Amino acid sequence: MGKGMRAGKRPKAKAASPQQQMAQMQAIQKQMDEVQDKINAMETSASSGGGAVTVTVNGTKAITDIQIKPEVVDPDDVEMLQDLVMTAANEALRQMEEISQNEMGKFTSALGIPGL
Repeated sequence: MGKGMRAGKRPKAKAASPQQQMAQMQAIQKQMDEVQDKINAMETSASSGGGAVTVTVNGTKAITDIQIKPEVVDPDDVEMLQDLVMTAANEALRQMEEISQNEMGKFTSALGIPGL
């Protein structure tokens, strides 16, 4: 072993300079922006009533399409149709939120910041 070295000990890594840290943060921010753009371009759909109502949302969590099968439209039971639309919309939004959290979570877990 070399002089001043102990078994199992490694030399301490040199701390990154503030400029290096800033460059790393800027690179991470750029990657996060790219992932957010990718998420914004995504779409997901969910249906209810056995496919009677299908709602599509995009990555910005805006509803982009609603499909309703004609046989589910009953003027005497508008409440059921409203429930089907609401259920499908909420599920599509939940799915998009999950996709977003999974994609962005890759960055927050890599940063080691608790609670993000």
